[in-house]
Amino acid sequence: MIVHVTLPLVAEYGAAVKTSQIAAAAGIGEATIFRVFKDKDELLEACIAEALRPDNVVEAIRAIPLDIPLHERLHEAAAAMEAHMDRMGRVLGAMHASGFRSGPRNRGETTAQPQQGEAAAQPQRSEAATQPRQGETAAQPHRGEASAQPRGRSSRVASIAATRAALAELFAPEQPALRLPADQLAGVLLDVLFAHSRRPDADSEPICLASLIELFLHGAFDHTKLPAEFPGGA
Repeated sequence: MIVHVTLPLVAEYGAAVKTSQIAAAAGIGEATIFRVFKDKDELLEACIAEALRPDNVVEAIRAIPLDIPLHERLHEAAAAMEAHMDRMGRVLGAMHASGFRSGPRNRGETTAQPQQGEAAAQPQRSEAATQPRQGETAAQPHRGEASAQPRGRSSRVASIAATRAALAELFAPEQPALRLPADQLAGVLLDVLFAHSRRPDADSEPICLASLIELFLHGAFDHTKLPAEFPGGA
């Protein structure tokens, strides 16, 4: 719960977010945060790990019904991917802009210092600081929060593989009519979506997801306007 509440604040403030802001948003005391996480750095690392996790987007893709038209399936999947990559980009961008560098070797070097009104995380805390307040239940670590560590390359590869497999399932009903195996098409679609999400600002309007999926499925040619003998029409 704490990580999920913190993510929007991290996307807005980066590492400069105060634990007092997090506590207020979560409806808990600041001491509760430090009963779940060793310090603010550990909470920020958990937020990065959560932003990178593909679980939610994979579940969303696998929930898409296979009895709707393929272009609708792919559009829903692309929208889920876009939302995931947008959140990931905003969180990582804000953390980078605020000077936070993920990883134990940077621990204590670039972490934002406690600001006025923010409880500082100390290695040793008094017994009173670690006891629940009156009417407050002791916080238990939530799934994905406790001991969250930055994901390595192997985890990123596994995340992409899981997303690719979920996308491949969307092509399965049409496999006999496809030019390439479903897994390869899923990989190409992932590349297209990643490129679309990283498109730099330009004078022209970016292509919308619906048009992007149409282009992916049917190519650049408008086949209704091509002569039968046109070389590129096959």
